[in-house]
Amino acid sequence: MNKKSDKGTGTKTIAKNKRARFEYHIEDRFEAGLALEGWEVKSLRESRVQFADSYVLLKDHEAFLFGCRIDPLPTVSKHVTPDPTRTRKLLLHRREIDRITGMVDRKGFTVVPTFLYWSHGKVKVEIGTAKGKKAHDKRADQKDRDWTRQKARILKHG
Repeated sequence: MNKKSDKGTGTKTIAKNKRARFEYHIEDRFEAGLALEGWEVKSLRESRVQFADSYVLLKDHEAFLFGCRIDPLPTVSKHVTPDPTRTRKLLLHRREIDRITGMVDRKGFTVVPTFLYWSHGKVKVEIGTAKGKKAHDKRADQKDRDWTRQKARILKHG
């Protein structure tokens, strides 16, 4: 994975969910903590995570991350039975959970995780409230990306 370090903020990328940006229009973004076990933190330091198929579920005023696979290191303790695809709790403030729940219930939004990163020694997940894109929106985005790439080539070579 990409391990860029931002000097002033103390953040470091673990994984990006590029599929979410392709499939959805992301409206609002929230930063959430992630409740992890010790072996999961060590695996995340080695970037042993599959993040693309994960999603967020809101239940009983709590948020949970499903489908995120964190593979254990081969040196994990034998006293611990690692479950790579276990459900992990997202740590959000009550107001944020209420706001997200309102958007999902009333406006028909979906909650998707977009970004997994380190922030001051703690693992954070950026989640976004999103609406699904139609096929023509995806084609238009692809067309725009191709045009900007072609424009950069033309400007580079004169």
